[in-house]
Amino acid sequence: MSLPATQRAIDAVWRIESPRLIAGLARMVRDVGFAEDLAQDALVAALEKWPESGVPDNPGAWLMATAKHRAIDVMRRSKVLEGKQEQLVRDMGFRLAMDGADVEAALDDEIGDDLLSLMFTCCHPVLSTQARIALTLRMLGGLTTPEIARAFLVPEATVAQRIVRAKKTLGAAHVPFEVPAADELAERLASVLEVVYLVFNEGYSATAGEDWMRPALCEDALRLGRVLAGLLPREPEVHGLVALMEIQASRAGARTGPAGEPVLLAHQDRARWNRLLVQRGLAALQRAEELGGAQGPYALQAAIAACHARAPTAQETDWAGIAALYHQLGQVTPSAVVQLNRAVALTMAFGPAVGLSLVDALVADGALDRYHLLPSVRGDILAKLGRFEEAADDFRRAAALTGNARERELLLQRAAGCAWGTAPDDR
Repeated sequence: MSLPATQRAIDAVWRIESPRLIAGLARMVRDVGFAEDLAQDALVAALEKWPESGVPDNPGAWLMATAKHRAIDVMRRSKVLEGKQEQLVRDMGFRLAMDGADVEAALDDEIGDDLLSLMFTCCHPVLSTQARIALTLRMLGGLTTPEIARAFLVPEATVAQRIVRAKKTLGAAHVPFEVPAADELAERLASVLEVVYLVFNEGYSATAGEDWMRPALCEDALRLGRVLAGLLPREPEVHGLVALMEIQASRAGARTGPAGEPVLLAHQDRARWNRLLVQRGLAALQRAEELGGAQGPYALQAAIAACHARAPTAQETDWAGIAALYHQLGQVTPSAVVQLNRAVALTMAFGPAVGLSLVDALVADGALDRYHLLPSVRGDILAKLGRFEEAADDFRRAAALTGNARERELLLQRAAGCAWGTAPDDR
């Protein structure tokens, strides 16, 4: 295998194996930061040896064995980690003997589910939302610091600082590496689901930059969601989130044109929607409902996405049903954004005058003053009413608020289209 091919193979192995590797090591050493250091040491060893020896048949096992031996060596030699050894004795019920075989046997004892514990650790509420996202993508997504920085369009130094501070915060707060107890599970699980969904949303509709979508982030979030569903099969909201992401991701191939330009839902070629992802999403939604989670916020959003997925054409969409689902969602999670989405559904189901009354109430409320989709939706409704000059003003206002170049271009095009006296959706 050539050197570039080996490098690509190592990168692929790392992306797949690093979450399990770090999770297993974190369970052993009870320190997420130390676990990542050990995993990185194993990666360096792979980069040094695999170009000559070739990628082993079981690369994950090779990395784990290498990291374990490194852990044993560090624990023996480092005075700094003497306290860590004593903690391991207390927590894991074994004595770090000088016989390496004894130590390795003890380290192989599993305590809980490593991946699940790592998810709850990375998404602990003691961390800020941005820190949780960065740490999750680093530890569970297998992304490097530069990759995370590029995905969210922030400086590498900012991401690196967030990750370092997150590790220090977890250590200072003595956050245990474990799945929360039953009485804490719901609150902590909500934090995990929030992080996964935020990652997906940034991939699905990038907040800034030149790209309308960042598919790699959607894929990372989907993978994390599927893992979580496998680890917590009785949690309905996990299946609700997976259902939502699967169905939304099914549209990815139809959401951009040949030059990467955005294609709005009404104009998408539904033949390009990924039917396998739709089927997976509908099955996950059914599972959430069977578990009694039909009224969960993610399940309700998935049900809305399912209305679109089930409609053969945009014209056959059950907009009245979608409006009713948004009403339910607003009862569960009151939000101005939910009401804005409900206004869109009401417009499509009962006419633009109905939707405009709700949108104008949101404008008067002021909660969405800096949210670009508020003037975008208002502009669309005004255009449907034939109030093109006002609509153009709103589209230009929305363009000024968005940080995404593709979206800004689309909004300015819609503003220009109003000069022709036609509703943007009819172009």
